[in-house]
Amino acid sequence: MKQFFRKVNFPSYFFRAVHFFAIHNKGRTFRQKIFSLLNPTPTSGNLHHIIDSLIVIAVLVSVICIILETVPWIHQIFYWEFQFIEISTVALFSIEYLGRVYSCCEEPRYQRPIVGRVLYMLSLGAIIDLVAILPFLIGVIFHQTYDLRFLRVFRLSRLLKLTRYTGTINTLYKAIYRERRVLFAAAFMMVLLVILTASLGYEFEHDAQPDKFDTIPSAMYWAVITLASVGYGDLIPVTPMGRAMTVVISLIGIGIFAIPAGLMASAFTDQLRIDREAFENEFRDLISKGKLSTRDRNALEAEAERLHLSMEDVDRITAKVKQELINAGGRIPEGMSAGILVEHFRQQLSQMKAFSLAEQAQDIENLLFTEKHSTEVERQVWMILRKSK
Repeated sequence: MKQFFRKVNFPSYFFRAVHFFAIHNKGRTFRQKIFSLLNPTPTSGNLHHIIDSLIVIAVLVSVICIILETVPWIHQIFYWEFQFIEISTVALFSIEYLGRVYSCCEEPRYQRPIVGRVLYMLSLGAIIDLVAILPFLIGVIFHQTYDLRFLRVFRLSRLLKLTRYTGTINTLYKAIYRERRVLFAAAFMMVLLVILTASLGYEFEHDAQPDKFDTIPSAMYWAVITLASVGYGDLIPVTPMGRAMTVVISLIGIGIFAIPAGLMASAFTDQLRIDREAFENEFRDLISKGKLSTRDRNALEAEAERLHLSMEDVDRITAKVKQELINAGGRIPEGMSAGILVEHFRQQLSQMKAFSLAEQAQDIENLLFTEKHSTEVERQVWMILRKSK
């Protein structure tokens, strides 16, 4: 909640972000600074998040305006406002696109100045960024020669830019790739059922309704909406055999068409669980080495954001990992943070306190004070524990 109210005071939040960025990027090249502004790096800070938020807001505002432009009376009243928003957002997207192309050489796979930039421009993310501004530029250049009103539809592709700011698409892609064979088998069964249903519908209904069931491809439309349990009502079997078949395939379609949806839901949930377990293991490996570096923290924060983990989830994972390290016992790794050592100390002290309250506490005390190997420090600690009960 405190973090939210700090962000509400945007000027102060913005100037702190600029100050952090200026300090941590001092002495770096202009290209490195542009790359840090547009991509999450250890030197990006909150200024990168501000730019991301600005682009997301611009995408949403632009898409809303494109939708409202189709309403005649709204378009007539706010014509110049829509034009201003369109020019402003296209300018912002163009600057972002040029900045990404210019600074992409900071990534190892695009490090060659010419070939690397060409490869980046052919990547999916760069193509989406280009498509977001291309319809406007084409309209400006050729509006007097061609009727380019159809390009309005392609302006809605700007929504695809939002995929860069969420890891959901990546998780969904991995889920589909994992279950690709099962999904392919389900899709094959669906296609086979559609063809069989359309063929039977054509045979049963062609003579009774030659205008509607004139060909098998035409009957495929009826087959799909029937199997999917949509039933628009524009194509209805009238023969007894056609109606009987419709009842059967409707029941079959409920199960067949539900298989891919169930598979996708299950695969997506499993993939999200796998990613979160991988995040937990990565966090465990890093924290077991001791103090986390700034780069490690930034990488973990980015991964947690991609997996839609809240701060409560991250704190829970942190506590779980620390407890596992404490319970593991054995030699404490060098460089382990003081917080973990304090937790370990408290755990051991709690166990010693339990010994002092056990039924055999008097026997333990007798051994400590009579055994030759017991030290004076051990006896003093034991007496303090006994007195504190």
